[in-house]
Amino acid sequence: MSGSSESRYIRLDGDHSISSPHPYPYPHTLFTVISGSNLLVPSERIPAGIYVSINIDSQIRWKSATGVLSSEESVVWGDTVILSSDASPVLSVEIRASYEAYRMLGSGEVIGKLQMSWDEILNHRDKSFDLSFPPVRGVHPSLTLKAAVVQACDDQDGALPNSLVDCEMTRHTDAGHAQFAEYVASETVSHLNAAVENFQLVLDQCPASHPDHAAALTNLAWVGLLGYVRNDLQDIDTTISLFRDALALRPQCHPDRPFSLYSLTESLTWHHNKKGTAADIREAAQLYHELLPLCPEGTYLRSIASGKNGVDYVIVGCNSLPTDASDEGICLRRVVLELCPLGHQLRPRALDELSRALFSRFTQSGNIDDLDESIQFLREAMSLCPERHTDRAVYLDNLAILLGSCRFRHQGNPNDLDEAIYLHEEALRLHPVGHESRDSSLRSLGCALVTRFNNRGAIDDITRAISLLREALTLCPPGHCPHRDVTLNNLANALKTRYDKLNVSEDLNEAIDLCRESLRLKGLDDPERHVTLLNLSGALCSRFTDTRKNEDIEDVIDLCQKSLDILPSLHPDRFLSYMWLAEAYLSRYRVQLNPSNLSLAVENFRLASGHPTQGFPYRIQMALNWVVAAESYQHDSALEAYQVCLELFDSHVMTRSSIIARREAASAFRGAQSFPVDAASCAIRRGNLPRAVELMEQGRGQQWSLISSPRVPELARKVSELNKRLAGAQGSAGSTDRAAADRAATKYRALTRQWESAVAEIRNLPGFSRFLLPPAYEDLQAAARHGPVIVLIASQYSCGAIIVSTSGEPHHVPLPSITLADLMILKDRFTRAIRHASRMNPAETRTDLIVLLRTIWDEVMLPIVDVLENVLKVQRRSRIWLCPTAAFTSIPLHAANPFLTKADRSKEPCLEDLYICSYTPTLSALPGAGKGKALLAVDSELELVRELVPATANRTTISGDAATRAGALEALEANTWVHLACHGKQDPAQPYHSHFVMRDEHLTLLDIMERDIPHMPIIHLAAGLQFSGFKSVVGTLWEVDDSVAKHVVEAFYKYMFHPKEAGVMDCTKAAWALNCATHAVKTKVPLEQRMVFIHIGV
Repeated sequence: MSGSSESRYIRLDGDHSISSPHPYPYPHTLFTVISGSNLLVPSERIPAGIYVSINIDSQIRWKSATGVLSSEESVVWGDTVILSSDASPVLSVEIRASYEAYRMLGSGEVIGKLQMSWDEILNHRDKSFDLSFPPVRGVHPSLTLKAAVVQACDDQDGALPNSLVDCEMTRHTDAGHAQFAEYVASETVSHLNAAVENFQLVLDQCPASHPDHAAALTNLAWVGLLGYVRNDLQDIDTTISLFRDALALRPQCHPDRPFSLYSLTESLTWHHNKKGTAADIREAAQLYHELLPLCPEGTYLRSIASGKNGVDYVIVGCNSLPTDASDEGICLRRVVLELCPLGHQLRPRALDELSRALFSRFTQSGNIDDLDESIQFLREAMSLCPERHTDRAVYLDNLAILLGSCRFRHQGNPNDLDEAIYLHEEALRLHPVGHESRDSSLRSLGCALVTRFNNRGAIDDITRAISLLREALTLCPPGHCPHRDVTLNNLANALKTRYDKLNVSEDLNEAIDLCRESLRLKGLDDPERHVTLLNLSGALCSRFTDTRKNEDIEDVIDLCQKSLDILPSLHPDRFLSYMWLAEAYLSRYRVQLNPSNLSLAVENFRLASGHPTQGFPYRIQMALNWVVAAESYQHDSALEAYQVCLELFDSHVMTRSSIIARREAASAFRGAQSFPVDAASCAIRRGNLPRAVELMEQGRGQQWSLISSPRVPELARKVSELNKRLAGAQGSAGSTDRAAADRAATKYRALTRQWESAVAEIRNLPGFSRFLLPPAYEDLQAAARHGPVIVLIASQYSCGAIIVSTSGEPHHVPLPSITLADLMILKDRFTRAIRHASRMNPAETRTDLIVLLRTIWDEVMLPIVDVLENVLKVQRRSRIWLCPTAAFTSIPLHAANPFLTKADRSKEPCLEDLYICSYTPTLSALPGAGKGKALLAVDSELELVRELVPATANRTTISGDAATRAGALEALEANTWVHLACHGKQDPAQPYHSHFVMRDEHLTLLDIMERDIPHMPIIHLAAGLQFSGFKSVVGTLWEVDDSVAKHVVEAFYKYMFHPKEAGVMDCTKAAWALNCATHAVKTKVPLEQRMVFIHIGV
């Protein structure tokens, strides 16, 4: 300012300033707008912000910044302005709500207005003071201000921005806000109509391209919404459409998008509130999912949007929707769960609803991941409900049902069933006698106990189950309980189960009566009607077996057909319909001997075992039943049944994430161990020898071997990395924390899918089409290029051998004079003979062993040798490989000997005189003799090996205290040749627990295999080493005297590395060296100590 005269003028530190051209001889006043509180909006709309304006002479001279309203309905500004009183002795202060954060349309809605003189302001003498405004919705808004006299400052020119220009759009907008506020306060429809008229005029002046079009749409829509809420307007569709159009004009990152999102949710939720339209509440949930992250904590918008009338209303509405198993329905449930963060009171219910939707989809698709995720969410819901929570018992029972009735059926993991019963017990404890839900908990626990009895046969389980279900039935009297039909059906199933296992005759008729009563109580449209139909079918089928009354079996077929008519194509319970139809047609075939009944039974066995949404254990059992029926009645589908069963076995065991768990899964089925040989026997009896060999290899799980690795580095690395991650996931799955174990199992399956994808890529490469698939016969035939492979098959149906040579068709050698039972007897006799021989003087004749080895020669090996010599023309002293299966693995085939003397007093040659024998990795040892004695000759044996091995070979020796498990594993990884001088213990029941005895703890096959090699069905220690990477292995069938073994070791290494000076180490010489060594020590080593040594591998 030029000159020295004083004048009063305005300097604005807010948004706008207007200078006064007239000088006055008075001081100037510095205003500070500090904050505001109780800032309620008369129209009840949520403002984008609040601002303060100061008016002089009826004109807005200054307005503060627009402050964000807090959840406490307050704003903090801190804006300052210097004002002069030259224009008027009085001024007015207004508080206004702005509904636009980006570009304001009009002046906003008035919250409060006060007029005062300059003297009133200056009386506070530089101290902060409060201005209280007339009440809004019963509360007085207030401002905290501060005023001080200051000296004049330079004059500044200012211009009004466009938003403050007195124009027609501004006038109509402000009038609309005023009329709308009057309508809210008075509920007079004329004010509503006036507000609509004003806002419509503004919208008419704002075409779609106008920057204020979205604001005009929103103002008109809010008037329409409140009119609809108060039933003064009926057209909600137009209102929703206006809000949608406004939102479309405010894209991502637009400052006003959060307010448009909220506005649209309000219109949708009110429509839902009045009409109950599910689409509205679903859309509102999606909108809130976008809105809440855009609302900072502590803001008024956040407090309203996240409150009981905001998102909580939407969550409750969504939780009340029917279960929807579609992808869209599950996506909505996930959105709702995200709207309920940890600590939110509605989170348990949201978890439960998502769990239900996933389970429903599982029942339709059979995807185990859906079931696992359903269980995980329900576990969390239960964990959020403390002991006395009203919903805890419900969640306990629901989780138990998912574990015991669903996942156990699907995967057969006994831990799931045990946990289910534990949870049902806890739920029952929360429902004592007199509780309205006790009958439900009694039913649930009773059914779980029936399942466990069916699986394990504990009589206490079925006795208690029936007792619990009878108690439940007393709580459901006729005509007074909607659950009586379910309880009748459950009790009938328990009684029928006891009849099947224990043959309690009175149980069956009672079960049929209960099923019929349950069926009478169920309406034709009852979604669970098929369950009773199927239970009645099972009971009638069992009665037909006893009584042979034709009407029973006809009823079964009719009931099953009715259940199939009810159920959709992928419903899991269609499996039960197929199962009972198969049993019914088979039962009718046994009576009528009509081949068409057998064909119908087979067709239903096929449908049941192939039903994709049923669990593998049940499908496998049906395939096994199919095999038994086809074998028993000579049906042509037998080979197909075996193939289906093997494929199901493979799929089932691969759902388990540890080697031990896979073996347990495979061995859970009666007859599983003999299944591959029975399948091969079936193929032999049908003249398909190549298929017999393929089935044997598939049955032993050879497809999971990684013997051949891809020659594509990036894919090889990918598979290798996934193998390592899978191995890590195996360890996690063994956790005792059931929730952690579930998560690990889910992770394992995800990794398995990645692994399968990588393997599929490899199979698309030239030359790798059968990578990790069950080998075709042509692939197996290539393994016989160095000598024939003799597969010995011991089946309950037939015993024989298949000789695989390097070219041509395989040769079948029937062994009609020996049966599986004969082999089992021979096994026991060998065990006794070897134990007896170990206590004999070395010079004594081993008569018992000689008799047994002569039997093996005459009944097994002589027919095979005849084919080798006379048909295949295999030269003597050639190499052959013995591949024993089942009971043959327990017999020392390589030691077969006629023990005959020719006329010229020469000995008749034995098998090892004729050929150099090796075994494939399927040999099973005789049972061990307990804890081994001290090996006193170990050090001298190791010294002998050091002397005989070429000096060029690098070596690692660990003995004495250094011979620990960790030390042995480190040495095995660092060397390609190994000589183990220690006790070995074979575990026939758990082959992976077979071990070598180290100084500190056992070195198991599992330890060795888990280094790099994935799951393989190992049955012998020596075979385990071969699968773990050693190409050629010499081992023993049973315990050997280490002082005697020194003679064999010395002879073996002399032949193995002869001449020593050459320094050549060739593992392919091992079989020949062992053959020579056992011949060389005949005078030093007793028979049972020579025949104990075997060779496995190349």
